[in-house]
Amino acid sequence: MKQKTEQVFTQKDEQIIDLFADLGMPKNLAKTLMYISHVEDCRSTDIETGAELLQPQVSVAVQELRRRGWITKHDIKKKGKGRPVHHYKLTASLPSLLKSFESEKIQEVEAVKKNLSALERVLLS
Repeated sequence: MKQKTEQVFTQKDEQIIDLFADLGMPKNLAKTLMYISHVEDCRSTDIETGAELLQPQVSVAVQELRRRGWITKHDIKKKGKGRPVHHYKLTASLPSLLKSFESEKIQEVEAVKKNLSALERVLLS
């Protein structure tokens, strides 16, 4: 990915997005994360264009990424009147964020195992 806008994901980027999706991450979240990982700082409209997503998809993804603490938002005031423009950037490298995602998935697996064991105990009692 070379430019800040009008970016097209590489084959490797698409593979990463698909793998995140296979692991349960919504595709719009994976695409937003991948786009932001390639730029220093970006606006929602940059993400829409670069990740080929609609505004509501970007909005939902950005909210979730902020909730997880994976991106930060800072506002840049426009000259004159009007709302400030929101800019986003990653809080850590993509490999570091992957570790967080991995921990989350391991906890989910452990919870499933625990529930299956409890179910088995109840069924066999």
